[in-house]
Amino acid sequence: MIKPLSDHVLLEPLREEKKKGGIILPDTVNKERPEKGRVVAVGPGRTDESGKRVPMELKKGQTVLFKKYGPDEIKVDDKEYLIAREEDVLAVLD
Repeated sequence: MIKPLSDHVLLEPLREEKKKGGIILPDTVNKERPEKGRVVAVGPGRTDESGKRVPMELKKGQTVLFKKYGPDEIKVDDKEYLIAREEDVLAVLD
């Protein structure tokens, strides 16, 4: 299992199928970077200037929107993930 450090978040990218004229285009046609993902794991949080740990606001299982080019792509066991800083996450979807 991957355990993020500091204020990093491990995300599973969620790619949406795009429709064009009523035809659903498969993911192989849609190669844009995702902007939506599911939180797989979170780090313990960043450390402030005084040395105190600032806890993460994000939790495992949440679906989030993030900056398109903020996260780094990684591949583990043929599965793609993204690692982002908590500040790169823009919103939590309910």
